[in-house]
Amino acid sequence: MSVRVQSEDFDVGLELQTLRRDNPKIGALACFVGLVRDLSDGQSVSAMTLEHYPGMTEKSLDEIVAQARQRWELFDALVIHRIGPLLPTDQIVMVAVSSAHRGEAFAACEFIMDYLKTSAPFWKKEQTEQGEHWVDARESDDQAMQRWDSAA
Repeated sequence: MSVRVQSEDFDVGLELQTLRRDNPKIGALACFVGLVRDLSDGQSVSAMTLEHYPGMTEKSLDEIVAQARQRWELFDALVIHRIGPLLPTDQIVMVAVSSAHRGEAFAACEFIMDYLKTSAPFWKKEQTEQGEHWVDARESDDQAMQRWDSAA
């Protein structure tokens, strides 16, 4: 299981190949890659800055991956989250999960991503035509996370 918080970009293909490691037991790899969009709530976004609390962030991500491992039978999981200044089309986050079966891989990947969107200690500031502003989790993200609480 690997968690990385970094400013550098990542190579999705290489990360998936590494996660897979030619393990013949793996029957499914589920992967999500989040990108910076050029539009948010009807406003043009020219850039975004992601901040975090070093040490606390990695510990929090390790804990959510551990929770995913308790809920589903996983071989491995990877979370990469970028920090610092980003531009539209830049990759922000990658969550990848390997399992014997697709259902567990999909569910664990979605669970980890829902957590990242709502509870992970990252702070996002967007630069728009109207100036800079901090971005809160969306209500739809909170609702997505709540379903995992009821499924526990």
